[in-house]
Amino acid sequence: MAVSISEALDIIYQNTPVISTEILPIEACLGRITAEECIAKFDLPRFDNSAMDGYAVKCSDAGSAVMCDGTLYAGDTPNMSLEKGHTIKIMTGAPIPKGCEAIVPFEKVTIQNNRVLLPALIENNAHIRHMGEDIKSSVVYLHKGEKINAYSIAMLASQGVTHLEVRRKIKVSVFGTGDELRPHFEKITPHQLYNSNTPMFLARAQELGCEVRYVGNSGDSVDSLKQTIKSAMDADIILTSGGVSMGDKDFTKEAFRDLGMKTHFEQVDIKPGKPTTYGKIAECAVVNLPGNPLASMVNFEIFVRALIAKMSGSNAHYHGTMQTQIAHDYPMKGGRHSVYLGHFDGMSFAPLSRQLPGMVSPMYKANAMMITSPSLTFLQKGSTVKIIPIGWNIYRCQKEDFFTK
Repeated sequence: MAVSISEALDIIYQNTPVISTEILPIEACLGRITAEECIAKFDLPRFDNSAMDGYAVKCSDAGSAVMCDGTLYAGDTPNMSLEKGHTIKIMTGAPIPKGCEAIVPFEKVTIQNNRVLLPALIENNAHIRHMGEDIKSSVVYLHKGEKINAYSIAMLASQGVTHLEVRRKIKVSVFGTGDELRPHFEKITPHQLYNSNTPMFLARAQELGCEVRYVGNSGDSVDSLKQTIKSAMDADIILTSGGVSMGDKDFTKEAFRDLGMKTHFEQVDIKPGKPTTYGKIAECAVVNLPGNPLASMVNFEIFVRALIAKMSGSNAHYHGTMQTQIAHDYPMKGGRHSVYLGHFDGMSFAPLSRQLPGMVSPMYKANAMMITSPSLTFLQKGSTVKIIPIGWNIYRCQKEDFFTK
């Protein structure tokens, strides 16, 4: 019996463990998921400092001419004190001298007879960066389960962190099935086809931060499939396409069962791509996707992406959506949860005119997809729809309803 899309995703979330960790230099952590809470060792800024090149002043001296007692530069020791009727020239990042109440930028003063004429109005604390206003000591500034980007690396560096415990890369092994399928680097006969699914899965998994391996192509026999599976079982995820329907040579599920795979579901109520299987051999997750390219791509984006996000240890592993409007009238057959590929231009979503399960070209043109409820048979131009990005990612920490109804 086919499970719903939501049920299939829940099964994946519930049965997917988080991968182990490794410790890396922070510069090598880009794109990884943190495996520890990062707690600030000290305040940032570490001391009150000037946000501008200007003059350190007392607010009560506003509108008067004051005497300049010297200059403070970034990196100087704050050993100067400010008295009424005096000022200290100060550069950006320099420590605030004792007694300073505000910084007046250079462009707001006038130099008269070796004195500094201050503006008539000076706001207390103007242009002063206070200790700890950015990051407070002892607070968590980067949470476990967050994805590291260039700016989180900046935060780590600002705290003097050199190495970080992160989740290792997920290992993905991919192979195709079918005697009629040949690798794209071989010559083919008229009755054969090039295998486009395997290089697609390898590239997409790599885009999602995985370490990938091409195991090869398996023939249409149980023994051949079992041999290929055994060579792939050192991975965290095994991906296959084809051989999961009802044909005479569709032996993929049988071969995996013979090797001890526990199947969690083997059909999904989805169009296209109903014959999608998810299971596990020990700790290795197995996803058997349909052989038709567009159907396999759709189910990769919905189920394999979710599997990778959950396994990575990311807090935000649920599919996120954007609300937009549909670009033109769009009739649908209804009767099943259906996936429609399309292009989002920043203002509206336009479903592609032709997108059949066996096609390849629509995948390249699409940067988002819409999943519709069975009762929906027509969308009028301008109707509000929910889309899941493909060319970019939106993930949520909380599960949400992503169906267009």
